[in-house]
Amino acid sequence: MTPAEGKTMGGRCELWRAFALRRQARRRYRFGMASSEDLSLRLPTAADVDEAAKRLAGVAVRTPLISSPALDAVTGGRVFLKAETLQRTGSFKFRGAYNKLSSLGSDRRRCGVVAFSSGNHAQGVAAAAKLLDMPAVIVMPRDAPRPKRERTAALGAEVVLYDREREDREAISRRIAASRGAVLVPPYDDLMVIAGQGTTGREIAEDVAHLGLPLDCVIVNASGGGLTAGIALAVKARRPEARIYTAEPEGFDDHARSFRTGRRERNTVLTGTMCDALMSQTPGELTFEVNRMLVADGVTATEAEVARAVGFAFHELKLVVEPGGAVALAALLAGKLDIGGKTAVVVLSGGNIDPELFARLVA
Repeated sequence: MTPAEGKTMGGRCELWRAFALRRQARRRYRFGMASSEDLSLRLPTAADVDEAAKRLAGVAVRTPLISSPALDAVTGGRVFLKAETLQRTGSFKFRGAYNKLSSLGSDRRRCGVVAFSSGNHAQGVAAAAKLLDMPAVIVMPRDAPRPKRERTAALGAEVVLYDREREDREAISRRIAASRGAVLVPPYDDLMVIAGQGTTGREIAEDVAHLGLPLDCVIVNASGGGLTAGIALAVKARRPEARIYTAEPEGFDDHARSFRTGRRERNTVLTGTMCDALMSQTPGELTFEVNRMLVADGVTATEAEVARAVGFAFHELKLVVEPGGAVALAALLAGKLDIGGKTAVVVLSGGNIDPELFARLVA
């Protein structure tokens, strides 16, 4: 929308003003001047990740870095796996959810939260809400894996199902939040959520430094880009020489294409991969602003390569990893990145997989 249109369309003037303020905030962010900006108008910083780490201390699991001689032999590098499969609720999503919810005042907590997710964010928000004694409504696609739906409900959240191809989950969530006076908790495009996810990267940088090793690259599974943005902020603040890469399923490589064109690209399909956690249509607005400045590039993996990675993690490492959590490992095993002689960290972002699918993939 142009400024002229904003002036002639009543209430849209305020929308244009908000857009202009956010654009100004982005400029200030690029020159390191955004620390005093209102949260709704600025991008997250490494300082926000440090604050999130304080909130999450003693609540989130400090997940280990796992190494494997077999993986080093295959890749020719020194590889560590950040096992967020061992996080509360089985994925990194708990970090961002708890950071967001715990930052709310008591008056806002009473009305609860609403979130939309295919499963991992759903469980993260439900678990955080339970710990903080808050009501939670989660909008989930009907085709989300059954274990994810059941665990979300078991954590005490009210689950509302929708049709992924015919209905707009964000519109449904906004309506519910407005009717209840609840806080909407996006899965990635939120400063507090991004900062919480970034504690994963903070731990990576600290633990690799403790081992006395360089950190050449970090490979992160990407959907909306919140985990990538948070990790990039935390890692680059401590190891500016490290290169960050996104990993996506083939056909859902909106980040990789967006980095190459410089604008947010969209996927042409909504479904069609077993990586249910990585089917966002386009990078988030806030996340892409961070990632296009800090991320080196993106890589992809085919369904067959992902299946191999799930099997490799189980047979060689004794880890249960869901397809969406194994794409970065799949890309590395397939030789999509040359890490010969380098130190790399691969994020295993989730382990919530349907038992029947898991049995097929590891057979």
